[in-house]
Amino acid sequence: MSEQKKVEKDLQKKYEYAWNKYSKDDLENVFKLNDRYIDFMSKCKTERECIDEFIVLAEKAGYKNVEDIIKENGSLKSGDKVYANNKGKTLAMFIVGSESFEKGLRILGAHVDSPRLDLKQNPLYEDTDLALFDTHYYGGIKKYQWVTLPLAIHGVMIKKDGTTVNIVIGEEISDPVVGISDLLVHLSADQLQKKLAKGIEGEDLNILVGSIPIEDKDAKNRVKLNILKILNEKYDIEEEDFVSAELEVVPAGAARHYGLDKSMVMAYGHDDRVCSFTSFEAMLEIENSTKTCVTLLVDKEEVGSIGATGMHSKFFENSVAEVMNLVGDYSELKLRRTLANSKMLSSDVSAAFDPNYPAVMEKKNAAYFGKGIVFNKYTGARGKSGCNDASPEYIAEIRTMMEKYNVSWQTAELGKVDQGGGGTIAYILAEYGMDVIDCGVAVQNMHAPWEVVSKADVYETMRGYYAFLQEA
Repeated sequence: MSEQKKVEKDLQKKYEYAWNKYSKDDLENVFKLNDRYIDFMSKCKTERECIDEFIVLAEKAGYKNVEDIIKENGSLKSGDKVYANNKGKTLAMFIVGSESFEKGLRILGAHVDSPRLDLKQNPLYEDTDLALFDTHYYGGIKKYQWVTLPLAIHGVMIKKDGTTVNIVIGEEISDPVVGISDLLVHLSADQLQKKLAKGIEGEDLNILVGSIPIEDKDAKNRVKLNILKILNEKYDIEEEDFVSAELEVVPAGAARHYGLDKSMVMAYGHDDRVCSFTSFEAMLEIENSTKTCVTLLVDKEEVGSIGATGMHSKFFENSVAEVMNLVGDYSELKLRRTLANSKMLSSDVSAAFDPNYPAVMEKKNAAYFGKGIVFNKYTGARGKSGCNDASPEYIAEIRTMMEKYNVSWQTAELGKVDQGGGGTIAYILAEYGMDVIDCGVAVQNMHAPWEVVSKADVYETMRGYYAFLQEA
């Protein structure tokens, strides 16, 4: 056998399907993890819901709120587990290591926000005896995908007295759902001549919410008033409370097993809750570590990582400083050294090869279902614009970790060179000088209302994150 043939055979073996290596016990673990993931994705459809659920699970696993420790004038030592909560939309979890912080952190980072529709500040109106909500879409979506779907409303309304009202409408089988209409095919000759991007305009993503008027026949906007009456009776809210609300419109219904063999998961929000969930699960498996381990779950990635809860905020840096101070090892210089010497997996999803659309992929550098965690040396768009480009030295370290733990892994880029691209939070952390590489789960239908992942990839990604937290 020629040397080239041998190399090709070795590569083919290395990147074979994860399903091929599983024992009966392995398969049981794959499906158990994904059962938990389906439960999580079915009830956590907003950033706040994700963070709330993670905190509940973290506290059960022994994590304590760092704010409570600060208030009690407490301290931290090796092995302690703490978390920092930023406005209910960002979470940083720490396991304090036995070594000095200056030797660096082992960081898993992902985001919990997903593309969706948000209600505008003054959303409710009536038109031709129908009540509707006006929306503004969040993140990159194909607008035509959001019509004629059963939709749910999740979020919070904050009343003038500071009371928080949690709202979930459309998830229980007895709940009503809402939705966006589309033009019937019989009258859509003009619409069908438009490009897909213009078939449904952003200002036409209006949610139909009611059609029954109140009894007072002399009142104006009787259907709108009836909707307000229903909301007031159920939630004790007024129309003006919409101004201080954060209400997200998302696909209604639970995540599901996908495929006749149940080998996949269909859910809303795989991007990027699949990486958040697997990062969290891996973190819970770590008990003690030489270096301090961190799982960082942030908001606003889909719109540029901006704001107080996005990766561009100082929340993470401030949280590291607080934890170092509680250990008794803080100085500004030590903080800078800690961040510069850290290593990170920037966990975000990758595009899975789809045989229905092969033209946008370059097969040798595409991600595939069932081949494990995907590592992206770079993301970005045409000419690598906006990307973090991982060093070959760091990639070599990652390869060694994955092989030591028998993790199935693959490498990919996000489509052909001039086809498109995407960004992550990687470049933001890399600004500290730390080693960062993009990685995560391959997804079909990315940014659609319903996305699909392989259960094997979910499992291998969790195992890859665990290996990193143990070895980096």
